[in-house]
Amino acid sequence: MRQASNTALDTWASRKRAALAFAVIGVAALVLAACAERSGLEYDVPAGTKSEHRGNVITQGSSVFGGDNGLSLFGGDEKKGGAGGAAIPVNSYLWRATLDTLSFMPLASADPFGGVIITDWYSPPETKNERFKLTVYILSRQLRADGIRVAVFRQVQGEGGTWTDSKVNKNTADDLENAILTRARELRIASAAQ
Repeated sequence: MRQASNTALDTWASRKRAALAFAVIGVAALVLAACAERSGLEYDVPAGTKSEHRGNVITQGSSVFGGDNGLSLFGGDEKKGGAGGAAIPVNSYLWRATLDTLSFMPLASADPFGGVIITDWYSPPETKNERFKLTVYILSRQLRADGIRVAVFRQVQGEGGTWTDSKVNKNTADDLENAILTRARELRIASAAQ
């Protein structure tokens, strides 16, 4: 009799553990689903692949240099005007114009998510004893004059080959910002004509 009751208790205990494990997994799944629904994030897969998530097909094929409202890396939502997917909070025309304008300088880093482009040191061919470095901040999703800031750093090579920081002409940053804005307007006009 005791052996039968021990078997019944073991069966009941294993069923209880299984039910508890199932409940914990179910609650965890519900919590994760709730987080995904409320986060407002859209998860996309690389271009050329298809994926279904809760009945919604994720579309692919958008360009890194998306529409006027920022860059779209992995796809756009046609219902939202193509600005879906992994939208980056920088203006695509300002981003491309900055890269075009600074193409003569070597890039140290370009962060489209943060909107920061940093060049490496560049020495103009006509003045080998000075060098420049730029940091460009793209601050807006709209093509606006206050949507970009340029910081210019200058160093002069002294005797002994050491580089020391030097003053930069106040107009240099403004001239670069204006050149980038002019190029961005040209890109926007060219894309509107297509």
